[in-house]
Amino acid sequence: MVILATIVAALTVFVLVLALSGSTSPIRSRLESLRAGAQPAEPAEPESLSLSARVFTPMFRGPVHLLNQALPRSMIEKIEQRLVLAGEPMALSGYLTLQLLSAATFLALPLLLFTAGGGSVGPIQLFIIVAFIAVGILLPGMWLKQRVAARQKLIIKGLPDAFDLITTCVEAGLGLDAALSRVSDKVEGPFGEELKRTLRDISLGRARRASLVELGTRTGVPDLVSFVNAVIQAEQMGSSVGTVLRVQSEQLRVRRRQRAEEQAYKAPVKMIFPLILCIFPTLFIVILGPAVITIMNDFPGS
Repeated sequence: MVILATIVAALTVFVLVLALSGSTSPIRSRLESLRAGAQPAEPAEPESLSLSARVFTPMFRGPVHLLNQALPRSMIEKIEQRLVLAGEPMALSGYLTLQLLSAATFLALPLLLFTAGGGSVGPIQLFIIVAFIAVGILLPGMWLKQRVAARQKLIIKGLPDAFDLITTCVEAGLGLDAALSRVSDKVEGPFGEELKRTLRDISLGRARRASLVELGTRTGVPDLVSFVNAVIQAEQMGSSVGTVLRVQSEQLRVRRRQRAEEQAYKAPVKMIFPLILCIFPTLFIVILGPAVITIMNDFPGS
């Protein structure tokens, strides 16, 4: 009973940490208001800040700074890149804080279990503690990786229709910037948000080529990177942008069909394990069960 209560308490603390870490910071709120084109809200008063911003952030500011200095620069850059690909759900300091909280939670879980059991910490217990700490460190990375994959999947899903709309607008006589603006108003999801951010950068005076390149870098989608490179090359060579967009749209539709066929070919392989583990045993019980009962009744001494 004590072990069960300890597990429930540790899981509750971990879920609470995830909930608090996912709270929206004032900086992110101002960025979202700028992306939406609205007037940015005034900074929140200290009394209106969330519990994580008032308690956990100052508490872990020193350890997070030390962790930031101790980790290799390549690892920090990789984490920053993944945060950008995930849509910047939190800052780098917030992610490091989440890792520290997760590691501390998973460290406390086996310690509480061993303390409640009244046993000493031996080699096996030490290995279990290290394993729990490793899980606590890797869990935020798995969550971030899953968020990146889900965001890129949404972008890939909406690219063919968005590029068809861009091609139609350009062939109708609109410029590329005006076509992108029209599509950003019609398309919802991460791709529409990235288009709005790109157009805002262009309106602020940044070169369109650099803004488009950054668009491909922020998303990490190969199809979008190929589209950006084709548009930039067409502008440099003086080719027709409409023709390039038409070719890119056709290629995206072909890739979408190929991805659908790939998923269809993978379906029978993925169905093997549920069939073997769940469906076949049930069929064997239903089909062979009466025969086994009959044999046992006919040969009771066997």
